[in-house]
Amino acid sequence: MRSLTFLSKMTIFGFLLSTLPVIFIGAFSYVTSSNEIQKNVNAGKMQLIMQINSNVEQKLTTVNHTLNQVINSTVLKKAMNQPLTVNEFVMYDDLRNEIRHMQSFDTKLEDVVLINERHNWMIKNSGLYPFEQYAYYEELSGLMQVPDGTSWVLNPSRWFYSEESAGSAACSYSISLVKRLPTNGLEKYGLALANIPTCSLQELLESDDDPLSSIMILDDQYRILLHPDQTLVGKSVTESGLRLGQFTEPSGQYTETVDQKEYSVTYYRSELNGWIYLSATSIASMTKESKKIGTYTLYVCLFMLLLSMLLAWIGSRRMYSPIQVLLNQIGERLTDIQKRKTNEFQVIGERVTHLFQSKTELEKELRQHIHQVRTFFFMKAFQGQVKQNEMNEKLIQFGYGTQLAEWKTMAAITLQIDFLENSRYSKNDLELLLFAVHNMIEELIPYEQRLAPIIMDQTIVTIIGSTSHDLEAFSSAKYSLTEHLQQQIASCLNVKVSIGMSLPFNTFSSLAMAYREGLEALKHRMKLGEGIIIQYDNVNEGKHYLNLNYPAHIENELMDAVKLAEKDKSKELLRAFLQAVFAVELSPQEYQIPLARLLNNLLIVMQESGVSLSQIHPMKGSLLKELLELHTSAEIEDWFWTKAVYPMIKIFKDRQEEQYHNISEKIIDLVQHQYDTDLTLEECASRLHYNANYLSSVFRKETGHSFSEYLSMYRFKMAKKWLADSDMPIKDIAALLRYNNPQNFIRSFRKQEGITPGQYRDKRRNV
Repeated sequence: MRSLTFLSKMTIFGFLLSTLPVIFIGAFSYVTSSNEIQKNVNAGKMQLIMQINSNVEQKLTTVNHTLNQVINSTVLKKAMNQPLTVNEFVMYDDLRNEIRHMQSFDTKLEDVVLINERHNWMIKNSGLYPFEQYAYYEELSGLMQVPDGTSWVLNPSRWFYSEESAGSAACSYSISLVKRLPTNGLEKYGLALANIPTCSLQELLESDDDPLSSIMILDDQYRILLHPDQTLVGKSVTESGLRLGQFTEPSGQYTETVDQKEYSVTYYRSELNGWIYLSATSIASMTKESKKIGTYTLYVCLFMLLLSMLLAWIGSRRMYSPIQVLLNQIGERLTDIQKRKTNEFQVIGERVTHLFQSKTELEKELRQHIHQVRTFFFMKAFQGQVKQNEMNEKLIQFGYGTQLAEWKTMAAITLQIDFLENSRYSKNDLELLLFAVHNMIEELIPYEQRLAPIIMDQTIVTIIGSTSHDLEAFSSAKYSLTEHLQQQIASCLNVKVSIGMSLPFNTFSSLAMAYREGLEALKHRMKLGEGIIIQYDNVNEGKHYLNLNYPAHIENELMDAVKLAEKDKSKELLRAFLQAVFAVELSPQEYQIPLARLLNNLLIVMQESGVSLSQIHPMKGSLLKELLELHTSAEIEDWFWTKAVYPMIKIFKDRQEEQYHNISEKIIDLVQHQYDTDLTLEECASRLHYNANYLSSVFRKETGHSFSEYLSMYRFKMAKKWLADSDMPIKDIAALLRYNNPQNFIRSFRKQEGITPGQYRDKRRNV
């Protein structure tokens, strides 16, 4: 029996996870319908009071915003600093215009009162008054004690009507937005009040037959602000039969007994001004239809059951898709996994474990081979085959960054074993002895003072260095070190060794020169005998090895530039090479050696590349003879350029362009045949057996576009053809062109063409 896939397990688990709770909730709802109905009604009430809260606060916020505009207006700021009389008609008229703009049907704002206690004036709808003579002077002065900021206060409406028309107030109470003036001053001597009659907000509250089932609003002092019974406005909430101690949380629900009846009370405390919105609903009225609600609950539960199962199935497939992608990437199929009676995560875990094991083995193998790679690098460096710009990078890579940064003085030490007639070793033991001496050098010279010793041509060579510029101290330390080496080798292995030392140098680019100086010093064993320690400054009058003036690193860069057909760089390197050659004082005959060597190496490159001599030199004369007949450095440079370097560059350039053209044509052919697949530059590189970065560079040079740009352009070309010549739906075109969804295709098409695909199709058909 095959094991279930992880997708099947996730789907079954999702079905169970969604089915069992729905069935349980449905049964529980039917049995305890009264409580569930109460919760549902309470939830509805909470939504209702939240909606009413939103509507009320929207109006309050609008009033607050418009009042802020008034109190921050230039007119009011100017008026606050001067008394107003009947003669200040212009100022009064400007203030009335500012106030009039606030009063609109939407805000329910009835009156705006401006008070200046310092200059004893008050402005409201009915006119301008001396503030101290106003009937409710003391009450309005008491509002000066409200805290700074936005304060909503319940006030009797009669405070804001003149005595002769006090009975004209439509509501007994008004909700006032109080702001102390001036807003930016330290001393507050004025007020701005925006008054909204409570009855004008009453229409925002819904009501039903039971007075306690309607919405009421309390202020932060638990006074009733809005209530269907206007006689309760301004009184404590306890007057309506509710208790005060229940409103401890920002929102909630609780059960209250009023007139021996149970009510469910839902409340919400506003974050804007601390008002409490609440509704009380009779529990008895909610439980009348419990059986009907039970039936509805059954239908709803069945629907939710189907919906939950559908969502569980869709969600499981979506959650499984990354696992499927991962399995495809590691080359596993579900059928194979099921046959092995395992699951996807075990397979992925095995592959990851195998990957880590492979990584560990690769690291181990790399550590084993790093010694050989490092040895090969130093051998090339001592032979002058490492470019100058490559030297520092490799030294850092092999762990010699500290030496590279700190060493100021260096010298090469070359060591060879002397075989005596009475020695117990024969020349067949040479390799073993060299290996033993190599290990002793690594142990006797601290890592910080040397580079890795290398065995080359039966000679052990290493570089020692010092952080000091003092040549005398370095020379003394160098001689002491070599004596100690010689003594320890003789003591442990019972063999004599001769040691040669190069002149001090200060750059790692001089390794090849130092190596040759050490070898040259060892040649004097023929005169001085075995077991000697000799420094090169005793051999060549303290001058560096003269035969090493050949700039091999520049020659290597020149050969690379010629092969890459880099004309300007080749010319610069040729000039640098000849300058380095002529910088050393030699006889005319001695100059012929490096020049002939350069010509010979150029001809070797030409021959290895399959270029015949007749292609660059149609005449049958000897190139070397022509070179040796030249007399000045300018003539020599021009001859090398015109007779050898530049002709080779042209040949390599023609080959390169032909190769680039063929590669670009192959890439274009792949695009035109597989534009409707997930074609990538890496896939093209794999098919054409080239490096992806190289292909990208070649394709851009040939076409002027990157691979992704050309692929996108060709796909848009095909999209426009399909839009103009077929009735293919846009979503199918988007799918063929490998877009994740049609909207991405439409956005890209509009960005490139300025119109949508549908508009383009209509335009082409009209044409």
